[in-house]
Amino acid sequence: MTFGAQQQTVNSGPPRRSRARRIVPLVVAVWVVLEVWLLTLVAGAAGGWTVFALLAGGVVAGSYVIKRAGRRAWQRLTQSLQTPGAAPEPAPAEGGGNALTMLGGLLLMVPGLISDVAGLLCLFPPTRALLRGSLERRLRRPGTLGEAFQQAQQAQQAQRTRMGEGKVVQGEVIREDAPPAPRPGDPQLPR
Repeated sequence: MTFGAQQQTVNSGPPRRSRARRIVPLVVAVWVVLEVWLLTLVAGAAGGWTVFALLAGGVVAGSYVIKRAGRRAWQRLTQSLQTPGAAPEPAPAEGGGNALTMLGGLLLMVPGLISDVAGLLCLFPPTRALLRGSLERRLRRPGTLGEAFQQAQQAQQAQRTRMGEGKVVQGEVIREDAPPAPRPGDPQLPR
């Protein structure tokens, strides 16, 4: 005799995985196989030292691109912090932000020729503009990551408003030019 026995439901199989969780490992495996195959083709045609030089050059170029983009972002941040009350200056329209530039540098650093070509596509201005436009359109579609991000920002803004941040309190600042007179009994400080 059991007391408080709970009836358990038995699933007919393992929990269903999303489509992306099924496809991404397959895509990564195919990409790695293609990279290795292409590197062996180039090594057979031009030699192993050529492949080594290509891979080393990709790492050096990628690290340079990432360093330059990071420095540019840091300069933009310090300029916006040095001018109090000023809104941060937006990125120039022709170059946009640094996200695709950094992605291009990262792809250059990943060993392989396909990733190098993808990284170069992220770095050249005409293809970068095409990629940025397609990414923006994709993120603006309903049911995407962009919509979830906007909802999170709206929720964060609502919470700030509830907690008192963002409210403007009218007031007046009174500044005295002369230092206050010392009160009797206060210790004298050296000047």
